[in-house]
Amino acid sequence: MASFPPRVNEKEIVRSRTIGELLAPAAPFDKKCGRENWTVAFAPDGSYFAWSQGHRAVKLVPWSQCLKNFLLHGTKNITNSSSLRLSRQNSDGGQKNKPREHIIDCGDIVWSLAFGSSVPEKQSRCVNIEWHRFRFGQDQLLLATGLNNGRIKIWDVYTGKLLLNLVDHTEVVRDLTFAPDGSLILVSASRDKTLRVWDLKDDGNMMKVLRGHQNWVYSCAFSPDSSMLCSVGASKAVFLWNMDKYTMIRKLEGHHHDVVACDFSPDGALLATASYDTRVYMWDPHTGDILMEFGHLFPPPTPIFAGGANDRWVRSVSFSHDGLHVASLADDKMVRFWRIDEDYPVQVAPLSNGLCCAFSTDGSVLAAGTHDGSVYFWATPRQVPSLQHLCRMSIRRVMPTQEVQELPIPSKVLEFLSYRV
Repeated sequence: MASFPPRVNEKEIVRSRTIGELLAPAAPFDKKCGRENWTVAFAPDGSYFAWSQGHRAVKLVPWSQCLKNFLLHGTKNITNSSSLRLSRQNSDGGQKNKPREHIIDCGDIVWSLAFGSSVPEKQSRCVNIEWHRFRFGQDQLLLATGLNNGRIKIWDVYTGKLLLNLVDHTEVVRDLTFAPDGSLILVSASRDKTLRVWDLKDDGNMMKVLRGHQNWVYSCAFSPDSSMLCSVGASKAVFLWNMDKYTMIRKLEGHHHDVVACDFSPDGALLATASYDTRVYMWDPHTGDILMEFGHLFPPPTPIFAGGANDRWVRSVSFSHDGLHVASLADDKMVRFWRIDEDYPVQVAPLSNGLCCAFSTDGSVLAAGTHDGSVYFWATPRQVPSLQHLCRMSIRRVMPTQEVQELPIPSKVLEFLSYRV
């Protein structure tokens, strides 16, 4: 059965160019369990790339140096298991905060990780701010790791020092996401069916528990303005939360199987969700409408087949920073790149046993992690955005759909601004 609509000639599907790969070291005693690379992440400033190598280890590499190594030595790069943690660099002012490769032993299997950076003017939401153990500066870069035992550990990326140990979840911490506004608000998603909100500027105080999921929570993502949170899990529903009031806004219905990943567009006007039902849906988070469907099986499966073991489970989805492209990773050993205005992939790449994917900070590279703890990198579709699209993104960053629809402008322009054409 073909993966793509028959009207698309295979020659028209461009194969993505491989940039490089980071292969995990051999596992002790060839253990099969615990090797999975469940998550990959790029630092907000593009300085670091991190991934869970399996067996409790998180590897951090300077991203610019990693790209140079691929150019100089070819695509393959076996990770060095003897790399040491960073020692404190305060004694050498010239080397302070200079990116260096190192490994962090997290003490348990790592299921999730996220980078967070501080903005000084963003104060803690805690009323009592007279005294805190930690005062995060503007040059601070943190790494949060979610573990198999339900703990969340917060690390200083530059030194490798453990700063905080957050204990409240009772099951695996499946995903982590920082608010993009620099407030160091962290949200964790867990198999204990809850999301928890932590304030790292208040020494990691847990501010709120978000309840509503009836089963495991797989993934969560902040909107670019930090006002909305999306969460998905072992059910067919997509949950949207108001992060000012910590209340549920709505549930989005449409998938036929577990929803396992979600991501907002850079302007917050679109929400992409990936499901085991072989589909990626593009939603308007402000109205709950499905605007686009990216199918990974043709013809589209019936709800009964989509709700079972269909060998096209979509594992991950990620939005590019240009707001035009989306990447998806499925069990059919393919990575697909989609344009938001086309219903077929514009580029593909082969990948066996993929689990997660993420775009680099500048959007030029896609990283994907696999079951054996390795990471693979591809060049992404490059295109100069039109002036119309740039204007649309600028408007949608500050205006939700309801406000756009009230503008006294022609209907065709309204449709374009609402991503309906």
